[in-house]
Amino acid sequence: MKNASLYIAIRYLWGRAKEGGRYLRGAAAGIALSLVPIIVTLVVADGMIRGITDRYIELGTSHIQVYDFLEDDITGAADTVNYLKETGAGSAIRGAWRERQGLGLIVGSHGRLGATIRAVDSGFWEDPGSSAFLKVVSGSPLLETDREVLLGQTLAETLEAQPGSYIRLMTVHVNEDLSNTPRLTLFKVKGIVSSGYRELDALWCIMNYQAGLELLSPELYRSFLLVKTNDPYRDADAAALDLGSYLGPGYGVYTWKRLETSLYSSFSSTRQMLLFIMAILVLVAAVNVSSATSMLTIERQRDIAVLKTCGAGPGNTQAIFMWGSFFTGLAGALAGGILGLLIGVFINPIIRGLEHALNAVARLWGGGVRILDPEYYLEKIPVIIDWTAVFAIVIFTIACSVLASWLPARRAGKLKPLEILRRI
Repeated sequence: MKNASLYIAIRYLWGRAKEGGRYLRGAAAGIALSLVPIIVTLVVADGMIRGITDRYIELGTSHIQVYDFLEDDITGAADTVNYLKETGAGSAIRGAWRERQGLGLIVGSHGRLGATIRAVDSGFWEDPGSSAFLKVVSGSPLLETDREVLLGQTLAETLEAQPGSYIRLMTVHVNEDLSNTPRLTLFKVKGIVSSGYRELDALWCIMNYQAGLELLSPELYRSFLLVKTNDPYRDADAAALDLGSYLGPGYGVYTWKRLETSLYSSFSSTRQMLLFIMAILVLVAAVNVSSATSMLTIERQRDIAVLKTCGAGPGNTQAIFMWGSFFTGLAGALAGGILGLLIGVFINPIIRGLEHALNAVARLWGGGVRILDPEYYLEKIPVIIDWTAVFAIVIFTIACSVLASWLPARRAGKLKPLEILRRI
């Protein structure tokens, strides 16, 4: 009888409309439509979070930062870390570079603006992780002298600076009597760079580390070591513990997860909230499955009566409609999941196509449309598919469909064949 229940359930779903299939197929279509935005939201949210996070940890904070609380110069820690890398003791470490960072004022021919001064060892920008995300908008990224700088794209646009133009950088020098003296230094703009996320690089003024040692007083500007591992998501915590034990007291070792706790927590909370809101659509679609099952039991009462007179028990009758709701949820989840994944994978060309179409209309009124403004979003959304989350959503959808149909299926199992035959 179990096989018969399966056969009848499949026939109800894929059979002719007059056999009740229109109800279940309509419910499956509703589930599919509700699942598409959830999957697209998941792919886009994960892509945005991963894209922004990767840029922060590859170009900004790095995977690990090391601070020397006893010395102003971080060179000693850099030598230790590089020694660990060369000897194999730090197998997860990819490289280490010194940085001195602080705030300054850039004075250009078209205005002045505060900037984040980053004096970094040149090898940091040549690292594969850095070079993968650092885009040279114009000029050259190679700083050949200590009087050349790279500017972030937003900063350069504000100052109207171009490769080859000159800027004056105002910093504060601490004298021996601890008094502060403003210092203006002339620099040549060697290149304009972008990380692909303007909020990260908007105020960057990049120079060689040796230039930073000369201009940036240790009393006002912080020095630290940028350390990269082979995999920042897996190796950073273990590598930080190893570095802490090798360097000993007097050093502070911090992973990117600790340095960017607020940012990463904000992204995770936003992602969870979006998925929670979208999950409400699945619950609404599950109600449609319940309604479809109720309508199916009403229309197929003759079948129920015949089955029961042939020996089918309440459990067998209930199983037919439970299997029907299961296959309805499965069909809707697969269709919606596949369509959602396809849209998510091709989200960038879809967005570009929509922009072109909207701009073609907007040009009639002299306007323009940007769906993803690179000033606030990534220029291109990475495609990240969390298969665990996708499978969890599919299983959740099927479970909701089955649970929603339990009451009407149970009522169908309790119907008495004689009462049904009298009404027919």
